[in-house]
Amino acid sequence: MSQLEGKVAIVTGAARGLGRAYAEALAGEGAAVLACDINACDDTVAAIVEAGGRAAAAHTDVADMASCTAMAESAVQVFGRIDILVNNAALYAGLKGARFENLEEAQWDAVMKINVKGLWQCCKAVVQLMRQAGGGSIINIASLAAVFGLPYGLDYVASKAAVIGMTRGMARELGQDRIRVNAVAPSAVMTEGTADFFGEKLEKAKKVIAAGQVLQRNLEPADLTGTIVYLASDNSAFVTGQTHMVDGGSWFL
Repeated sequence: MSQLEGKVAIVTGAARGLGRAYAEALAGEGAAVLACDINACDDTVAAIVEAGGRAAAAHTDVADMASCTAMAESAVQVFGRIDILVNNAALYAGLKGARFENLEEAQWDAVMKINVKGLWQCCKAVVQLMRQAGGGSIINIASLAAVFGLPYGLDYVASKAAVIGMTRGMARELGQDRIRVNAVAPSAVMTEGTADFFGEKLEKAKKVIAAGQVLQRNLEPADLTGTIVYLASDNSAFVTGQTHMVDGGSWFL
């Protein structure tokens, strides 16, 4: 029997990259998946259905509470319940790096609105429905940047540090409801977003990142999906409030 048979998962930021990889992995283990993004998730849904899984899409702006509420309601309408939430939607690709005192205020505000407030709103939207289902698993995507201290990206660093703090706080609040809350903190994953973020410096960045790891190769989406499935499944039934570093041994907690 598949690890997630009978469970329903919501994945935000699922149109491409890591979000799509998470959605496909969860579906591959038997979960019905609602793929959510401000961009169209048609390709993600088509790939899951073609592989024999169950999926639907919901246009979702995590910065808008009404949109988050509609997302949760859609999951229940289509699949009957909510067991898993993967908070993957975030601003990363396209951010303009700069010394912290030179970061644009508008970019800072946008990063906080999506990466921090957006995550909070998605959790707010699903938590009562998870209680009704008897419990669940919330998986927040943080980043190695939060503990390493990525230079020239303090807005992103601060937002992902907030994700780790929110994970710990929510885990303590929601344990009585049998809702587990954990974070996953990857290093730079080889996706379209990472290519956009580093731009012309990508190849140099890849070499520097790999050289600083115990496992000296670059992180691929497939390296993360096992951790996501584990945290979504009953195999991690006694794990909550933790930040799981998936970084090839860049940082030890």
